[in-house]
Amino acid sequence: MSRIGNKPVVIPAGVTVTQNGTTVTVKGPKGELTREFAPSITLNIEEGVVTLSRPNDSKENKTMHGTMRANLNNMVVGVSEGFEKALELIGVGYRAQLQGQKLVLNVGYSHPVDFDAPEGVTIEVPSNTSIIVKGSNKEVVGELAANIRGVRPPEPYKGKGIRYVGEHVRRKEGKTGK
Repeated sequence: MSRIGNKPVVIPAGVTVTQNGTTVTVKGPKGELTREFAPSITLNIEEGVVTLSRPNDSKENKTMHGTMRANLNNMVVGVSEGFEKALELIGVGYRAQLQGQKLVLNVGYSHPVDFDAPEGVTIEVPSNTSIIVKGSNKEVVGELAANIRGVRPPEPYKGKGIRYVGEHVRRKEGKTGK
C-alpha cells in the first residue's frame, strides 16, 4: 500500500481543483497551475478533499500513485501559500543586486552573471548577500535556486560560495605544513 498516495489532499478555502481528462488545474490566490496526470490514476474531487486511487497494484501504478498525490499536494500548497528558497553569498566582494527583473551576481568572476526570473517566480534581494526566490510552482523555484547556487557552489576549504540558508558545508583541513 502506498502510504503517501492514500492520504487525502485537503483543499483550503479559496482554492479550486478541476479535472479535464488527464489534465488537472488548480487555481488559488497565488496563481494557477496545470499538470498532466497519469491516465491510470483517478481523482475523486469532493467537498474540500481530493483522493487519488489506482486500478491495481502493478509496480508502475504504485509508483505513480504516490508521485501524483505529492504533485497535487504541491500544486495546492503552491497556489495557496507559495514556496520560497533563501540563498546567502559567503565571500569577500560577493554581492547580488536586482536590475529590474534581472538578478546580477558578482561572485569572483571577471564578469557579472545574470539571471532572468521565469514567469510566476519573483526574486528578492533584501541585502547584497542574500537572495530569496519565491513562486507558486515548487519545481521552478527549486530549479532556479539550484541554478543560482550552481554559479559558485560552496567550496570545502574556506566555505566561500553561494549556499542555501541553513546549509551545512563540510570543511576540509587543507595542507598541514609537515
